[in-house]
Amino acid sequence: MLLPVVVLVVLGICGLTVLGVVAGSIGTAGVLVGAVCALLPVGPVVAAFLWVDRWEPEPPRLLLFAFGWGACVAALTALLINTSAISVLEQTLGQETGALAGPALVGPVVEEAVKGAFLVGLLVLHGREFDGVVDGVVYAGIVAAGFAFTENILYFGQAFVTEGLGGASGGVLVTFLLRGVFAPFAHPLYTAMIGIGAGLAAGSRSTGFRVAAVLVGYLVAVALHALWNGAATLFGGVAFFGVYGYVMVPVFLALIGLVVWQRRREQDTIAQYLPEFARQGWVAPSEVRLMASMAGRREWRRKVRARSGRAAARAVAEYQAAVTELAFLQARIVRGTAGPDADQWRRQALTEVHQARRRAVGRADEAAR
Repeated sequence: MLLPVVVLVVLGICGLTVLGVVAGSIGTAGVLVGAVCALLPVGPVVAAFLWVDRWEPEPPRLLLFAFGWGACVAALTALLINTSAISVLEQTLGQETGALAGPALVGPVVEEAVKGAFLVGLLVLHGREFDGVVDGVVYAGIVAAGFAFTENILYFGQAFVTEGLGGASGGVLVTFLLRGVFAPFAHPLYTAMIGIGAGLAAGSRSTGFRVAAVLVGYLVAVALHALWNGAATLFGGVAFFGVYGYVMVPVFLALIGLVVWQRRREQDTIAQYLPEFARQGWVAPSEVRLMASMAGRREWRRKVRARSGRAAARAVAEYQAAVTELAFLQARIVRGTAGPDADQWRRQALTEVHQARRRAVGRADEAAR
């Protein structure tokens, strides 16, 4: 119990510190308005990444930790380092030049590093939860969504304090349109590059490739972030819409295409190993067809919910997720990329499959009685 408590305490301290710094900058009213506006885009963004993660949902505790890391630890670290670095640039290059160069040069390097640190830590310490590129994109997106939530509070609050809801420069309305409507996936898009690198690293046996994949992902994330910030702050912002339309939108569409392709590969992996699991007695032969596609899984849960209730349907969903994780792990073991803990992870995964199946059968029996 000690580790979760320590983690919560650290996140709480970082969150309160960020809140205090932001409140000192924009006041209580700015924080309240900023928080309300920041809540509107973060919900759909998080929901989108959870939808991507439907095949084998990641543990809720890790997803909450990812969001908290982005919103508290990463936001506080970036705020402190960025402020200090920009101050140095202003003293070295002049106040106006330093204030413009800081967001384009310092911010991307620092922010992507502190967000990417969570992905690297997860890859090293919880390698079993990292099955590939989709997992990397999901964790990266959740971390970045937390970071963007805190950053948006500051931006929306500043717009409210200086311009109000409207104003000559648009105030909160224009800021919300730019950050909450046109670019809610900006931070997740940058950090997803690190997530792709971490996902590729999880599927490789080469230490050199693993390091290189994460490093290249980080550099691409920094480049995209710097390009976006530079287009918005340098040269009077005239390049902003060009970068948005010709760089960010195509990259975002390419990311969607990559995730769809990886999801299809995951479905093929599951379909490949389900017959073997049935022969081993780990799943029932009648369940192979139901688990081989998302449509079959939804239909199975729908029928169970109609016959036995929501609790039984949730238990079936947990059983489906446990079988999926076992299939992904088996694929990694066959490829030799699961590492030295592969046997232990497989025993744990098998135990979770059997426990989940017993819960599903038990809930159905309870409903029948």
